[in-house]
Amino acid sequence: MPEITRDHLAEVLEEIALLLELKGENPFKIRAYRNGSEIVRSFDGDIVQRARENDLKGIKGIGEALQQKLHELASNGLLAFHQNLRDEFPEGLFELLELQGLGPRKVKTLYEELSIASLGGLKRACQSGQVSELPGFGKKSEEKILGAIEAHERFSGYYLLAEVAPDAERILGILRQHPDVSRAEIAGSYRRGRETVHDLDFLVATPDPAVITAFFTELEGIREILAQGRTKASVRLQSGLQCDLRAVSNREWPFALIYFTGSREHNVELRSRALKQKLTLNEYQLQPVAGTQRNDPTPDLREESDIYAELGLQFIEPALRENRGEFDAACKGDLPRLVEQDNLRGTFHNHTTESDGRSSLAEMVEAARDLGLSYLGIADHSRSSFQTNGLNEERLLTQSAAIRALNASLDDIDLYAGNEVDILRNGTLDFDDGTLAQLDYVVASVHASFNLPEKDMTARLIKAMENPHVTMLGHLSGRLLLRRDPYAVNHEKIIDCAAETGTVIELNCSSKRMDMDWRWWRRARDKGVKCSLNPDAHHARGLQNLHFGIRVARKGWLRRQDVLNCLPAEDIRKWLQTPKAKRL
Repeated sequence: MPEITRDHLAEVLEEIALLLELKGENPFKIRAYRNGSEIVRSFDGDIVQRARENDLKGIKGIGEALQQKLHELASNGLLAFHQNLRDEFPEGLFELLELQGLGPRKVKTLYEELSIASLGGLKRACQSGQVSELPGFGKKSEEKILGAIEAHERFSGYYLLAEVAPDAERILGILRQHPDVSRAEIAGSYRRGRETVHDLDFLVATPDPAVITAFFTELEGIREILAQGRTKASVRLQSGLQCDLRAVSNREWPFALIYFTGSREHNVELRSRALKQKLTLNEYQLQPVAGTQRNDPTPDLREESDIYAELGLQFIEPALRENRGEFDAACKGDLPRLVEQDNLRGTFHNHTTESDGRSSLAEMVEAARDLGLSYLGIADHSRSSFQTNGLNEERLLTQSAAIRALNASLDDIDLYAGNEVDILRNGTLDFDDGTLAQLDYVVASVHASFNLPEKDMTARLIKAMENPHVTMLGHLSGRLLLRRDPYAVNHEKIIDCAAETGTVIELNCSSKRMDMDWRWWRRARDKGVKCSLNPDAHHARGLQNLHFGIRVARKGWLRRQDVLNCLPAEDIRKWLQTPKAKRL
């Protein structure tokens, strides 16, 4: 049985909406399930427990029929209505719904007209030209579908960092509570804070490894056991994610933790530096190379930091272990003190129900207050993003007045009125300067015309950044992790322009974006470009994206002083009141 969580309830309701759409059901019925999914995700409280107790009466948007279905789902983990709907369609059809740009209506057409019910069948039909002959498709659609299939195949088997976190932390907590486990950690790319992961690597220190590997294979939420031995075990969760366990002794712990944390490139360089000191390093120990004599025998090493120190290196945080300059800095004792979540004081890129958000202004304020933030900026979409109910000038100025009125009544948090303004194809902005001048700040982002050549896209962004009213650049590359590649843009030129104009670059903390990519942040930092960690929250719980954004920011070598929204409330107030040209 799948683990019963808020996300599980929401995902089942969302899939019911998709299935009903495939069946051509009443759009009001479809919308009811889709809205129900959103309400479950954003509900402030233990929605699972309330559903289990059949205590959902009075929650707006959750009618009697949905109440009963959520009760059944929360009680059993499964819903007969959902299972029966799924049984009406081939299993492979659900893979088609995962393709970028291919919604339920088109999937329904492909299924009914060409009997396509698998990725392989769709690929063959596109290659033979059958799809382009269908009404509503055409040659360009066919080419886009082939591109989406190629991307799906390339990204298959990977998961977003935030997606795997609940399972990762749940399993880690269970392992740490076992009486035979003295230490436990998640290693691998998860520990290093990579934005996507292929699997989870768990490491435990125990005197009885066979007991722990057997215990690991019996955890809740496992679909299948892939392997089990005395010191190793591998399982696959219901989500498809593979989890590997390695059990070691306390003496082996620090060596194994470094080894299984990686990255491979970091480990190769670390072992090379050990060899230059006539030492051999592996996952079990650090010892003199066979046949060599050392006057100073290797000491008892209990922590990772002891191993780095023995090799003459400053301790290297897991986030930096990518062999991208961390060794040179560690030799000089020049590694940065990385930003921490407790350093954050506020954030700016957030949406409300005024555009496509699912929480009201008051709900967003309450969520920010619960996180201990000192200030919150609201940046709903602008008018060109019509698909997100973007604001025109009148609605924008009305919203700004409402934000300022609410702000005047609060004494524990500062509110700022902004907007996520579309950067149009030619680099101009969705609002004129007179309108922008009335805002506290502006996030400028691209939401359309992604296929420009690199030179044109770069010029487009630079033109926007040169506007004196643009405070920060939103999700620089437009990527959607595991779904859509970034558009072509010259990061070096964008960073240089940000440094010259005093434009902040956003690190968009949405789990599907994490944009600007962490590989560029050290260069931006060294150029003096400020980062704003923004959750791009579309509901109150979305503010928690900041947690994962911090992990990615650390990979980018960012320090507290490099992040705009680590400034205290009084300083950010002064900063926003200072003209852009004078912030340099």
